[in-house]
Amino acid sequence: MPDRTRRTERARPAGPATPPTALRPLYERRRWPRDFADRLTAPLPGLRTLVRAARRGALRPSAATVGGTAGLPYAPGPLPHAPPGGIAVTWAGHASWVVRTGGLTVLTDPVWSTRILATPPRLTPVGVPWGDLPPVDAVVISHNHYDHLDLPTLRRLPRDTPLFVPAGLAAWCRRRGFARVTELDWWEAAELPAPGGGTVRFDFVPADHWSKRTLLDTCRSLWGGWVLTDPRGRRVYFAGDTGYGPFLLDIGARFGPVDIALLPIGAYDPPWLLGPVHTDPEAAVRACADVGARRMAPMHWATFLLSSEPPLEPLLRLRSAWRATGRPATELWDLPVGGSRVLGPDE
Repeated sequence: MPDRTRRTERARPAGPATPPTALRPLYERRRWPRDFADRLTAPLPGLRTLVRAARRGALRPSAATVGGTAGLPYAPGPLPHAPPGGIAVTWAGHASWVVRTGGLTVLTDPVWSTRILATPPRLTPVGVPWGDLPPVDAVVISHNHYDHLDLPTLRRLPRDTPLFVPAGLAAWCRRRGFARVTELDWWEAAELPAPGGGTVRFDFVPADHWSKRTLLDTCRSLWGGWVLTDPRGRRVYFAGDTGYGPFLLDIGARFGPVDIALLPIGAYDPPWLLGPVHTDPEAAVRACADVGARRMAPMHWATFLLSSEPPLEPLLRLRSAWRATGRPATELWDLPVGGSRVLGPDE
C-alpha cells in the first residue's frame, strides 16, 4: 500500500440550494481520471503505520476477541412480503442487504461466500440462502474491497443483471461478462423502470473511504453510498463503507427525510488507524441524524472480524448511543443476521 503523507482535501459538495445532478443514461460508457486519490479526506496508512499496527496486534483480532463470538445475533427467516408502496429490508450479513422497494429487488454489496481473500472466515452464516432470493432486479456496489465486491457471488447472477457501481469500476464488471453496468460519480443518478409504472432512482453519494484490490490499483475506482428512491419518493440510504464526515449533512439536505438508513457500526478499533474510514456506533448514530433518517438499521458487524473490538461491542455501544438521543427504540432496527423489517405504505 503506498504511503500518502500529504493530506488531500476535496471540496465540500454544493449546499442544499443545489439540486442533485441530472440523470445519466443507463449503461453508458464513460472516461474517468486515472485515479480518485484527490477524493481522499485523510492520507492512507503507509508502511510505517502498518508496521506499528502489526506490532500492536491491531491488524487482526486477538485470541480473546475471536473467542468472544458467542451470542452474535443470527435468526434467519423467510423473506417477508413487500406490500405495494412499502419497503422491505433483510440483512444477509456484513453490508449485504436484500432491499425491496418500488417493486424491485435490489442487493447491496452482495457477499454470499464463506471465505473471501485476505479476510477471516465468516462468524455467522449468510442470513438468506441464495436459492430463497426472488429474481434480482439490480445490484449496487459501494466500492471494490473484497468484502464488498465478491466475484464468486456476482457470478451467481445472470449476466444481464443491472449493476450500479462507482466511477471507474464498470470495465472490471464488463470484463467478467456483465453488460448492463452503470457507473456514476458522486451526486449523479440513474433510473430503472419499476413494475406498475414509474422508476426507482439510484443516486450515488459521497463516503469517506478508499478503494483497492491489487498492489497497483489504489484509488483507481471511486467509493460511496447509494440513495434509492421509489416512485412515491420514499428513500433508503445505503452508506456502504465510510467514516464520519460533513458530506452526511449534504446528503440529508439533498435527500432528507430518509425513510431507512443502512449504516455501518463495526471495524473501528484501533480508531487511530480505522477512524477515518469506518464509523463507530456513536458516529453512526450521528450520521443517522445528519441524513435525516427516520429509522436506522446497523450493518458491517457480526459477520467478519476485520478489527480489534470485541464482536458484540458494536451492538452494545449502538444501543447505548441510541438511548442517549432519546429517540424511540422502535426507530432502531437492530436486526440479527437474517432478520427483516417491513415499512408499510402508510408508515
